[in-house]
Amino acid sequence: MYLIAICVVGFLVLLFGLLRIRQLRRRRELEEHSIEADALYDLLGKNQEILLFDVRQPLDLLAHSEIIPGSKRIPPKEVLEQASLIPREKDSVIYCTCVSQSTSRMILERALALNFTKIKFLKGGLDAWKAKGYPVERYTTPFHLDTA
Repeated sequence: MYLIAICVVGFLVLLFGLLRIRQLRRRRELEEHSIEADALYDLLGKNQEILLFDVRQPLDLLAHSEIIPGSKRIPPKEVLEQASLIPREKDSVIYCTCVSQSTSRMILERALALNFTKIKFLKGGLDAWKAKGYPVERYTTPFHLDTA
């Protein structure tokens, strides 16, 4: 009986360890594909050719109708269904306003799974950009509230 209990505990410890390693690997990969607001601002100031994509959910955009100048808004649902909306061969940065950056991370993970290598997400999203005092502009293009 004790042997079975020890085996079960050993198996659970091993399973937990493997899950933790996977989580740490995923976090490290996401960090490798992130950029801070300061670094992005510097690159844009040096006229680096970087494509910016606002991938906020429609309700987030409705609440905060601002966008980083030069950004193109792409609804996250469309990006997930058609990854080619973000060019694979160009340096790209995506951002959202989710506290956990879940939308950007979801799109980044999808892009990485499709072997995109030149994509990053803006750490802290639009809020981090604005907190640094970097410019934003009013977003006035009509959009649909996806209620499906």
